[in-house]
Amino acid sequence: MNSQPEPLSFESDVLQTFIFEQSQIRGEIVRLGASWQTILSRKQYPPAIQRHLGEMVAAGALLSATLKFSGTLIIQAQGTGLVRLLVVECTADLGLRATIKLANDVTPETIPSEASLAELINPDGLGKLVITLDPSNRQEGQQAYQGIVPLSLHGQPITSIAQAIIAYMNYSEQLDTKIWLACNHQFAGGILLQKLPQLGGHAPLKKLTEEELDEAWERLPMLVQTVKDAELLSTPPNVLMNRLFTYETDQQTVRSFPLRHLQFSCQCSRMRVGNMLIMLGYDEVTDILEEQQQVETTCDFCGQVYAFDAVDCKQLFIARNLIDGMRPAKGKH
Repeated sequence: MNSQPEPLSFESDVLQTFIFEQSQIRGEIVRLGASWQTILSRKQYPPAIQRHLGEMVAAGALLSATLKFSGTLIIQAQGTGLVRLLVVECTADLGLRATIKLANDVTPETIPSEASLAELINPDGLGKLVITLDPSNRQEGQQAYQGIVPLSLHGQPITSIAQAIIAYMNYSEQLDTKIWLACNHQFAGGILLQKLPQLGGHAPLKKLTEEELDEAWERLPMLVQTVKDAELLSTPPNVLMNRLFTYETDQQTVRSFPLRHLQFSCQCSRMRVGNMLIMLGYDEVTDILEEQQQVETTCDFCGQVYAFDAVDCKQLFIARNLIDGMRPAKGKH
């Protein structure tokens, strides 16, 4: 008899954050259901790609919880393999979207079901992981930040998203980080532990020795390693936190924060597509119209189709010319 899949609920798309105050270690647990299902519904992903993309989506949710500004965290794994790009975007208010790009001569049916991240993206050892912090309002002086690390470690290829994120955090951000990720056809989830240099002005209740701090950093990951993928994907994050760290509450203060909710969210819009057409230029757009009678594009993230006919395109460039005509002319005064 086939078991019925677990019903999805709003509670499945939540992020639990917490801090072990004396040992200055922060933690997060995330479990995604409806948002992950929405991403899967947009395209038919082969099992190997589904596994790596789901783990990257969970990682994006975990890392975006630390954003200190209004903007977007973008994770990209890119290379020259069967899969050219895996990309996940998560906004500061925990709106998620994700997509992939295959090599030109590759179809989903040709992807090996058990392919590692290295086999999919990094067959020549030149693949890289790129994490970008993109503020939503650069006019206020905020600048985008981008960090890049190779998808290899000590000369060996990185085989999983978790390994890639750990390498990035340890070498680019110089923060000791451990992360565990899992996904299936229903849920994606993850756990993150991170050693902090300080608690942002919140002083520890009891100062621990260096030896005690090192011991805590060894002990806590050992507790997390007891969690099986099935448990991570079937347990609400707040329940799993209490289950894992009940003993720790007798040893040190564990301060938890309110649950945060996540959702699928795509930032595409007709205006953004229009701006892209303007960047292409009038001549290029005219050539497309002559050949196809309209310019049509589909959002890779959500599948929304945007179509512009000749009248739409003419209005775009008229509006742009009007705006340019209102700007002061450059020249000598």
